[in-house]
Amino acid sequence: MTITSPHLGSPSAWTDARLLYALEEVVEKELNRHLKVAKDWMPHEYVPWSDGRNFPGFFEDGTAWEKDQSKVTEIGRIALVVNLLTEDNLPSYHHEIASLFGRDGAWGTWVHRWTAEEGRHGIVMRDYLLASRAVDPDQLERFRMAHMSEGFESDNRHSMLHSVAYVAFQELATRISHRNTGHQSGDPVCDRMLARIATDENLHMVFYRNLLKAAFEIAPDPTMEAVRDVVVNFRMPGHGIPGFERAAAQMAIGEVYNLRIHHDDVIQPVLRHLKVMEIDGLGPEGRRAQEELGLFLDGLDAEALKFDEKLAARKARMAARAGA
Repeated sequence: MTITSPHLGSPSAWTDARLLYALEEVVEKELNRHLKVAKDWMPHEYVPWSDGRNFPGFFEDGTAWEKDQSKVTEIGRIALVVNLLTEDNLPSYHHEIASLFGRDGAWGTWVHRWTAEEGRHGIVMRDYLLASRAVDPDQLERFRMAHMSEGFESDNRHSMLHSVAYVAFQELATRISHRNTGHQSGDPVCDRMLARIATDENLHMVFYRNLLKAAFEIAPDPTMEAVRDVVVNFRMPGHGIPGFERAAAQMAIGEVYNLRIHHDDVIQPVLRHLKVMEIDGLGPEGRRAQEELGLFLDGLDAEALKFDEKLAARKARMAARAGA
């Protein structure tokens, strides 16, 4: 893939304001496309309300939560809590992108539309968890308060271009995490709900991925640098959740989200679609970023292979114990 657009000076010449203006027409086009293909849906239609009952507290007939009241698996519980608490920080995410992208024109329309669509995810997930008694509601609320009280600051808040690159990968990562959580949940109702959420996340990924493609065409060097920085330093927005590291380790073992999934199902699909490693015609900064990205991907794949081997060995040990 050869970049044909002229380099407009050095990467430093591309300020956020210039990029916002340069990409405005693309945002409008992608917004219109998104509105044509996105389908409204009702969160309440995905919740098993008939399974619900009162909790103790205000209601004298309340029944205390116990783990065996739900068919959701242990790894399903863990992942559902992480995924919901991540969605709960929507006010902070909205503040971040509204500050970077603005509230006017096509950018502003997208910011508000995205926020409205994302809002459904937290609504339906919490309603499902409470109605189905899949998780401890008191612990869930304590975690929510702790997580949101800490606030959220994106690693990429310094740059609009870095933020666009980040969400192109992060929306896909979120889609994969939700989808795999549904598969591992043990509950068809949960699986159906998370499949619906994953559909939204995929459309959001496509919006940002197409925007990233346009950024490569008009400002290839800084865009390549942004992609390198984001891929090398990538972490999920829920990293501040109480107990996140332990939960992430359990989700990795449970094959909800791990290094192999991150490499094969998140990073590589976006890079392949944009043909990032095939782009030529770059300036010195862009070429260096592309080379460094390639080296990092090789290392990431090697680390994923080590994880695969450890996971396979663990499964073999567990199978041997079960057969003993």
